[in-house]
Amino acid sequence: MEHIAIMRKSWGLTSKILNGQKKIESRWYKVKYAPWNKIKAGEIVYFKDSGEFVTIKAEVDKVIQFSDLNPEKVKEILYTYGQADGLGIDKIPAFYEMFKDKKYCILVFLKNPKKIEPFDIDKTGFGMMSAWISIDDINKIKKN
Repeated sequence: MEHIAIMRKSWGLTSKILNGQKKIESRWYKVKYAPWNKIKAGEIVYFKDSGEFVTIKAEVDKVIQFSDLNPEKVKEILYTYGQADGLGIDKIPAFYEMFKDKKYCILVFLKNPKKIEPFDIDKTGFGMMSAWISIDDINKIKKN
């Protein structure tokens, strides 16, 4: 599988992936959404800021999934993995407030991030609000 992670531009995380500050991509959910049980080591994740072209790709090093979360477990995950997730230690309390009621967390450990030739995608069929797309071949949604 190949994956596209759509990032919140205002958080400025794509540049942190490229410069090595962000080694983990985390996704937090109340219900299980992609890439839950759809991603594994060796696969490729492409990254784009919302409203922009895909500009980065990275290899998946490993994946950890957490379920049945409660506020205490959320806090533990944030303090254990937050810095590798590109969050400054000072920002963890704000992210805790956002994520404390989530029930699922997936951590995608990244390696070998690279800037790539920018390309656009067609999200038809995935929902315009999709923040993660898993597909067997990226070329199927790549716009020419």
